[in-house]
Formats: sequence, structure tokens, C-alpha cells
Amino acid sequence: MEGDGMAGVLQPVLAGVVTALVGFASSFTVVLAGLRAVGATETQAASGLLAVCLVSGASAAWLGLRHRLPMSVAWSTPGAALLVATGPVAGGWPAAVGAFVVSGLLVVAAGLFPPLSRAVAAIPKPIAGAMLAGVLLPLCTAPVRALVEVPALAGPVVVVWLLLHRFARRWAVPGALVVAVVAIASTTPSGRLGGTGLWPAFDPTPPAWSMSALAGLAVPLFLVTMAAQNVPGMAVLTGYGYRPPFGSALRVTGLASVAAAPVGGHAVNLAAITAALAAGPDAHPDPDRRWIASVTAGVGLALLGLGAGVATTLVLLSPPVLIEAVAGLALIGALATALTSAVAEPDDREAAVVTFVVTAAGVTLLGIGGAFWGLLAGGAMRLLFRRRPVPEGGRPVPERRSADREHPDDVGGSEGPVERESPGHWRETVELPAQTGHQGPER
Repeated sequence: MEGDGMAGVLQPVLAGVVTALVGFASSFTVVLAGLRAVGATETQAASGLLAVCLVSGASAAWLGLRHRLPMSVAWSTPGAALLVATGPVAGGWPAAVGAFVVSGLLVVAAGLFPPLSRAVAAIPKPIAGAMLAGVLLPLCTAPVRALVEVPALAGPVVVVWLLLHRFARRWAVPGALVVAVVAIASTTPSGRLGGTGLWPAFDPTPPAWSMSALAGLAVPLFLVTMAAQNVPGMAVLTGYGYRPPFGSALRVTGLASVAAAPVGGHAVNLAAITAALAAGPDAHPDPDRRWIASVTAGVGLALLGLGAGVATTLVLLSPPVLIEAVAGLALIGALATALTSAVAEPDDREAAVVTFVVTAAGVTLLGIGGAFWGLLAGGAMRLLFRRRPVPEGGRPVPERRSADREHPDDVGGSEGPVERESPGHWRETVELPAQTGHQGPER
């Protein structure tokens, strides 16, 4: 019995360790690239990476222990990609820090006022997917540019990524990162590998306020974090049979984002990309014990954050396009998902393409970046040209809310089968996943 108990703890602990390693190695380069893009120095970028690691870990540990649910927390990878696409903002780095604070406060507000979170979830999926795809596209083209500019360094990185993506997909990006690190170390004079800045340290920046930064960075960062991370993160947990307290998650991660902002942290949220590693049956056959995996992942991510200085130094020693290439490889799957969502609905396809094109263009107008204008242009296109079906001799048929859309206003914390009615008056029953797999919602 004692051996069974030890094994019952060891499995989710190992799953949590894997979740932390994969989550950190897969996208820390995106975070550093994003923070540098909006004006952070080397020290400020390292401070920001350290901050999001620590507050993500603390949030995951708190939510897991409080609710006994595998609620993984991570930094906003799409949000970091948005920073790359946005570039320098009016007011510089202090204004970007102010935008991070406001974005976190908006997440807290969404947790306090469910209608706000429902409004974000009500953004049409094709429009949200197209905006995210436009944000991700510039980074996802970096591997191609790297193969042309630094083929000797980028070639092995891409080859390793392809091989691992085929045979051990979970480790594809970490493996590519290891190859990139070896390439950087082997082509850098030994004297430059030492030096200062390797120990983690916070570098606080008083926030400044700029209307263009708030409109062009804070609002898009909030929308991308909610639509691309928090709502899908809820969907993953619901798919595995849990009914997580979404309001609590938003309040905790929003406050954590506000706390991390003055030292460079851009945003933290429910994990979407790595959530299944802690919430699925591989973490433990018993759904009631998988929270151990998410808590372990949180602790592991916080510890990995202590290497933020080393990570930043390695990034700075490499050709910029090489690190962007690793970040782009990490986001290929997210780009594919976003594009699929963007073109899934024929009636919204043109509006989604407009959103994608305007966002990907990366134009700045009135000091506001392309993500905001893409969302605005796509929304206007949809309102102007979308037609509702009209039956013969009848009134227009009101648009039905998709039954596949998750409604993030659930605040219950219990597991097990649940039946609920949404504001759109549809019901769904969620069954706990079986030990050999799981079944999605039955409608």
C-alpha cells in the first residue's frame, strides 16, 4: 500500500516536471524577444522573465492547492508574440510597463464581472483566430529567414525540430533549443560566456501612462491573453471533465500580472498549450490526483525562472534571427490552430482575412499597433457584410451561438459530470475521462 501511495504521487510529480520543462524551454525565447521589442534592456528583459516565472508558479500552486484541480498557469506566449509585432510604443519601456499593469487590471475586472469575460468570449472565433494568426506570422517566418541568413547555425536547429516533431513531438522545441544553445556556445569566444548578469535580479521600472500604449498594447494584450489562453485553457479542463472556477483563476492571474508588471512581467494566464500535460490521464489515472502535477509544474517553473539571467545572456550572444527562429518553431502549432479557426466559418471568412491581413501588416497608426486595427477592421467588415439567413416570407433568423464555444462564467469548483445551461440555452453533460482516455462533452 505504501508503494502504491508513493507511485501515486510520483507519476503526477514527474508529469509536472515535464510540464514545467516543456513550457519554459518551448517559449522563453518568445518572452525575451517580446520584452526587448517594446524597449526593455537586457537586464529588464531578464527581470521580466524571472517575474512571470515566479508569479506563474505561485499562481499555479495557489489554485491547485485551493481548488484541488490541475489548473496550470503560464506566461502569455501569444501576448509575448504581440509585443514583437507591436514594437516600440510611445513613451518607451515605462509606457509598456504601464500597459502591462492595465492589462492585468482588465483581467481582474473580467474575474470580478462575469459579463466582461462573456463579452470577450463572444468575440467571433474566426476574428479572434485571425488576429492571433496575424500576430504570430512575423515570428513564424523567422526560421525561413534564419536558414537564408545563418544556414550553418539554423540548419541543424530546423532538422532536429523536424525529426523530434515526427517522433517525439513534445520535445521538438526543447530539442531545437538545445541545438541552438550548443551552436551559440561553440561559436562564441569563451570570454564572452562569463561576465555579469547571470544571476537573477529584479529591475523595477515605474509605470508611465500613454493613451496610444493603452489602446495599442494594453487592450490587445488583454484580448489576446483572454481569447488565446484563458478561454482555451478553460476548454481543456472542461474537456477532461473538470468544472474549474474561472472567476477565481482570472482574479488570481490578473493580480499576479499586476504584481509582475513593475519588474517587467507582461502577463500570466491559464495555460492552454501545456494544460493537457497536467490535466490529462498521462498525469495520473485518477482525475482527483492530477492537481499534484499542476502544483509541481508551478514550483518547477518558478525554479527555472532563476536561470533567467543565463537564458538572456545566451540569447544576446546569438544572432537575433536564430533565437527568433526557435521562437517561430515553438509557435508553428499555434499558428496552424489560429488559421484553422479563422477560416472555419464560411460566412466570416472574408472578415477574418481582413483581420489577418491588417494585423500581419504590422502598421502603426496614431501610435496604435496593428493588432488593434486588425480587430477593428475585421469587426467592421463582419458587421457590414455578414448576412443572416431569411426564410421565405419570414424574419431574419437570429444567429445561434455555437455549441462549441465555451462559456467562461462557470464558477463552480467541483469535478465530475455536470449539466449546465448556457446563456444561449443549450445544455451539455461533461463526463470524467476514462483511465485509458477521455470523452469530450456529449451534447
